[in-house]
Amino acid sequence: MSGPLYRLAGIEAAYGDGRSVLHVPHLEIPRGSILGLAGHNGSGKSTLLKLLGFLLEPSAGSLEFDGRAVDAQAWRNAHLLRRGAVLLGQDTCLLSRSVAANVAYGCKLRGLSPTREDIAAALASVGLEAKEYAGRPWRQLSGGEARRVALAARLILKPLALLLDEPTAGLDRESTGHVKAAALAARSGHGTTLVIASHDLDWLSNCADTVLTLEEGRIVSGQG
Repeated sequence: MSGPLYRLAGIEAAYGDGRSVLHVPHLEIPRGSILGLAGHNGSGKSTLLKLLGFLLEPSAGSLEFDGRAVDAQAWRNAHLLRRGAVLLGQDTCLLSRSVAANVAYGCKLRGLSPTREDIAAALASVGLEAKEYAGRPWRQLSGGEARRVALAARLILKPLALLLDEPTAGLDRESTGHVKAAALAARSGHGTTLVIASHDLDWLSNCADTVLTLEEGRIVSGQG
């Protein structure tokens, strides 16, 4: 399918108090692209990611995803939209089970049955050997390893869009390198579109095709 994966027009988003925290007059995200989001805390990066991940419904404006308008009916079935757009937030949340079970969990929710080879490939994509990690309890993982397992659990789904919120925060250099390699491989191997919010501007600029800077919920630079 041609055309951008996302098209936003006149978007406003607000939280419980009704105060608008995101203003996007126009934004198109091409298929297979890597879009970086930069800006201080509170600038709107995470809010935009939640909207793109169908976790936050806009209060105004129009949104298209994969060539289809996301209307009121679609929002009532947002769980279906989230099959195509997967978010890895800042907090790494793993289930109280093995690494392999964590990686396979999202597939099983979708009625899929990943093989051992599928799980091993997902772990390998983030630099973790299945022989060493697949049967390991989640409690035995370091912070960086847990982050990489959480990413593997998203990559195995092969989503149309992978949304990453500060994916390298608190990671050492080795883990950061594996996250970057996995992101690039998802794009080159499966055509995945990535949107990445990060304070690490060097990492972001080396990874992304385009970097947008947000301030107070508005895109202030990076658009043509």
